[in-house]
Amino acid sequence: MFSLKRSLLSVMAGMLLVSFSTITHAENPPAIPTNKPWSERMALSVMQRSPEAWQMRGYRNLSSPEWGYTYALSLAGFQKLYEKTGNEDYLDYVKVYVDQLIDKDGKLKHYEMSEFNIDSVNGGKLLFALHEKTGDERYLKVMQQLRHQLQWQPRTTEGGFWHKRIYPYQMWLDGLYMGATYYAQYAASFNEGAESFDDIANQFILIEKKTRDAKTGLLYHAWDESKLQAWADNETGLSPHFWSRALGWYAMALVDTLDYFPEDHKDRQTLIDILNRLAEAVARYQDKTGLWYQVTDMGDRFGNYLEASGSGMFVYAFAKGANKGYLPVKYKKLAEKGFDGMVKHFVVLSPNKEVTLTHICGSAGLGGSPYRSGSFDYYISEALRDNDPHGVGPFILASLELNR
Repeated sequence: MFSLKRSLLSVMAGMLLVSFSTITHAENPPAIPTNKPWSERMALSVMQRSPEAWQMRGYRNLSSPEWGYTYALSLAGFQKLYEKTGNEDYLDYVKVYVDQLIDKDGKLKHYEMSEFNIDSVNGGKLLFALHEKTGDERYLKVMQQLRHQLQWQPRTTEGGFWHKRIYPYQMWLDGLYMGATYYAQYAASFNEGAESFDDIANQFILIEKKTRDAKTGLLYHAWDESKLQAWADNETGLSPHFWSRALGWYAMALVDTLDYFPEDHKDRQTLIDILNRLAEAVARYQDKTGLWYQVTDMGDRFGNYLEASGSGMFVYAFAKGANKGYLPVKYKKLAEKGFDGMVKHFVVLSPNKEVTLTHICGSAGLGGSPYRSGSFDYYISEALRDNDPHGVGPFILASLELNR
């Protein structure tokens, strides 16, 4: 009996010690090294705050992992960090997230193709490198599922992908990053040929044609072919405003898709021309801080604010576009100015040098329930979040492109 009591007391003492150790660690986390690039400092901070990637959006109080485009955006940066540094911790962080969401038969949990949600496709980008490294066929099966979705994705009369089944006849700028870039990587990886790349190019060409404003050169957030949405202009079907993150999604989609586009494809130069038109327009609205406003062209309107995710996306697209030769060298300098602005105005360091990124619009869209009108007041009223992956991902990617 005495021995049993002593054993129980020993176990309880051990549990208390572990609990105390956990609390102490949480209160005094290890210092983030300041001699590393911002990309690694941010990634290490994310991993410290969120031991598992699905915890990144802590304000949502999730109890289990979800397959989401925002996680994929940030984790794309972790994969690139692994490629650059060889540090397996970055790749493991991605792999653990993915493995929690794919069952033993290669089925993606919580995914319904019938929703035709183009946002769901973005996470597929994480699977190419994992499949190549491990040979695990589960990754390939999910990649095929997502490609199958694009094959059957509902379209506008001119072939543009609907954003979701619940958003019929609508193309959003966001959707090009979610769907077209994955489509291009898949088509290149599996030698699909010119027909697929014709289709991909059409997505970019069509939405620019429909959403580009002749006066500013900027692209409106979305276009409703049916003109039935309350947010859509009765004549054009366009949403009312220019949202920096939407423009940023489109800019990133262009520079990333071009990675996979055949050099001799008839529309490759067309995509580069679109990127140059977009960059020229966006650069006109860069603030003296190097940053961009939430509603891109209304920096002097009360309530508008400098926003981190859109700014980071522009910095990344400008830097990568210049590095790849798609954009003139001057855009590299604009990217440097933008990154300096992000560090100066958006980055906050804790006592242990953990990096926090502030002023990130947590979410924005059009339609749905509760209804999102696309008005100026709507865009500036959405909640700001610290360390949301919408902003963290572009920050890491921009840092990598700029070697900062």
